[in-house]
Amino acid sequence: MFNPSREQVRQFFTEAWSKRKSGGVLTPLESMAVDLIELHPEYQADLESPDSATADFSVEQGRTNPFLHLSMHLAINEQLSIDQPPGIKTAFQGLLATHDAHDAAHIVMEALGEVVWEAQRLGKPLDSDRYLELIRRHATRGR
Repeated sequence: MFNPSREQVRQFFTEAWSKRKSGGVLTPLESMAVDLIELHPEYQADLESPDSATADFSVEQGRTNPFLHLSMHLAINEQLSIDQPPGIKTAFQGLLATHDAHDAAHIVMEALGEVVWEAQRLGKPLDSDRYLELIRRHATRGR
């Protein structure tokens, strides 16, 4: 399993964005990342700032960490592409009945953040059933 450091993640996103702006050739993964960056213009200045490589995006500052947010988008895209955990594609399709794809991805992201936090707090593996239930619950609320 690939486990990049914080610096590698930040470098990946900043370099991909720099390539896009300069007309460089992007790898398939960089293209996916740039598509996500374009959906988030609020993060583009951070990706262009040399200070972002070492910036602390703490909750106390009231700012979302653009690198974490974009990484979670990539992770969710991967989960959907391979239907892992099994059933996430169907749960996501349920969200699409009442939300556009980007808003639906943000709902999945909230659910993912919650189950990751719970797993870390309890020192247990991620609860895939709870993850899917959180997504499904949100999908049925919109109807």
